[in-house]
Amino acid sequence: MFMLFRLIPVLVLLTLMLTPAPVQAGIYRHVDEHGRVHFTNVPTTNKFLFYRSEGEKYQLESLITHFAEKFQLDRSLLKAVIKVESNFNPQVVSIKGAQGLMQLMPETAREVGVNNPFDPSDSIYGGSLYLRKMLDYFDLNLDYALAAYNAGPNAVRKYGGIPPFEETQNYVKKVKHYFDFYSRSKDNF
Repeated sequence: MFMLFRLIPVLVLLTLMLTPAPVQAGIYRHVDEHGRVHFTNVPTTNKFLFYRSEGEKYQLESLITHFAEKFQLDRSLLKAVIKVESNFNPQVVSIKGAQGLMQLMPETAREVGVNNPFDPSDSIYGGSLYLRKMLDYFDLNLDYALAAYNAGPNAVRKYGGIPPFEETQNYVKKVKHYFDFYSRSKDNF
C-alpha cells in the first residue's frame, strides 16, 4: 500500500508529460498570383503564412473595450477606425510610414507616448488617446475628428472642415460606414 502511494505522484507526472498540451489554433493566409486571398487553419503548403491566432480576437476585444472606456469612446468607433486603418493587422505599415493597428505615424506615436506601435495594446492606447484629442479639439464633431486623424488637425483647420483630399473624404465615409455596421452587429470582427 505504501508503495502505491509513492507511485501516484510518478504516474501523475507521467500522465502530464504524455498528455498533449492544448494548441492554440492559428489562421494562415496566402495571396495567390491573381491577388485572391485564401485563409485556412490547416496550411497545405508553405505559401500559407501565419496571419493571427484565433485567441487574438478576444485579446483585441478586451483591449478595445478597455481603451474605449478609458478615453470615453464608443467601442464600435474604435473598431471602425482599426478596420479602415489596418484591417486588424497589427504588423501593417502604410506607404507613408504609419504603423500598427491604428496606423500611427512615428511623430504621432511619440506625441501620445507609444513606444511600440506594432504592439496591439500600445497601438490601441495611442490611437484612442489621439482620437479622443481630436474629438475634444473639434468640439465632438466626428467628421472633423476623423478627418484630423487621417490628414492631421492642421489640414482640417486650414480648410475649415474635411479637407478636399479624396483619400480623407473616403476615409471619413468608410469609418462612419463601419461605425454604423459595428454599432448594429453583435459579433463585429
